[in-house]
Amino acid sequence: MYSSKGVKALYSLDHLVLGAGSLTLGDALFQLITFLILLYFLRKFAWDKLVGMMKQREDHIANEITAAERSNEEAKGLVEEQKALLKEARTEAQALVESAKKIAEDQKADIVRAAQEESARLKEAARKEIIQEKEQAVVALREQVASLSVLIASKVIEKELNEKDQQKLIDDYVKQVGEVR
Repeated sequence: MYSSKGVKALYSLDHLVLGAGSLTLGDALFQLITFLILLYFLRKFAWDKLVGMMKQREDHIANEITAAERSNEEAKGLVEEQKALLKEARTEAQALVESAKKIAEDQKADIVRAAQEESARLKEAARKEIIQEKEQAVVALREQVASLSVLIASKVIEKELNEKDQQKLIDDYVKQVGEVR
């Protein structure tokens, strides 16, 4: 049926050498069919799960990247907010310092004004006391002058004056001394 040339060719095809080992066409065909069946079962039972896991992993990575970007943006926003708050706090602190300086200046002015008023009051009180003491000294001096005058007059006149005459003489002398001043 087959010629020897044809059988030889078929035999050589049957014993086709692939790579380093010898592989027959039947073995190659069997392996191809087995591979296709395995591929079919993988496709039917595992491919969707594998693709689903890969898609899930891809979605997870994408979500992580999005969350990281969002966190980064939030952090930048918080940094800007903190900078603004820090600037505001510095402004408030400077305002407080200026306010404290103004209050201190006002208190200083109040203390100086109160001291000046107290000084003026003390000066006025001292002036009144001096006038009063001066008047008391003048009265005391008049009384001493009157006593001395009576003493001198009684010695000069060498007569004794009664108390009524002596008082009249003192009053007249005091009036004269007061008018002279």
